[in-house]
Amino acid sequence: MTVQPIKLDIMSDPICPWCFIGKAYLDKALADHPNHQFQIEWHPFQLNPDMPAGGMGRREYLEGKFGGKDAAVRAYAPVVESAKTAGVAIDFEGMKRTPNTINAHRFIHWAGIEGRQTAAVSALFKAYFTDARDIGDVEVLADIADSIEMDAAVVTRLLGTDEDLAAVRDRDAHSRKMGINSVPTFIIANQHAVPGAQPPELWAQVIADLAAQTEAS
Repeated sequence: MTVQPIKLDIMSDPICPWCFIGKAYLDKALADHPNHQFQIEWHPFQLNPDMPAGGMGRREYLEGKFGGKDAAVRAYAPVVESAKTAGVAIDFEGMKRTPNTINAHRFIHWAGIEGRQTAAVSALFKAYFTDARDIGDVEVLADIADSIEMDAAVVTRLLGTDEDLAAVRDRDAHSRKMGINSVPTFIIANQHAVPGAQPPELWAQVIADLAAQTEAS
């Protein structure tokens, strides 16, 4: 019997720590259940659509967003604890800039055309959170492209144009019109929205329930 794939759409931003943590949780569940039915597609959602094109200093960004250094530290305390639980490394001290992610989202889109989308998302998360690299920088994106066996020269050339810029922004706007206002948001089979970084146990249950439904039908 051929098992039909079930679409799992993920709205995410590669500078969102909860998206990084949520992916780590999902990855664990998928690894524990290799016969899962999910067919994953990543969708753009910019946390900071009005960020200057060149990004800004991370300290300035955090203090402006949360109202000061102490407030920023308090806001990120749950992130630090959850990252430890998820087993992901985040170098908050090393991160000096908060980038505009529109080019990263364009890169994810092109990676999807080549069947490398999840690899691109994984590499972007690692570059930003673990290696503290500026993923708004064209050279960094080209280097990431090369690391996942995409043509870095093509990516560099495309990033020098407006190719797919409007399309990515339209997809972001579409998600907001659907009522999505935070990431990560997971949509199962175009029907059920699951917001936030959910633990592997929840995903294991979802996978089991979908398998049971498929068997029953």
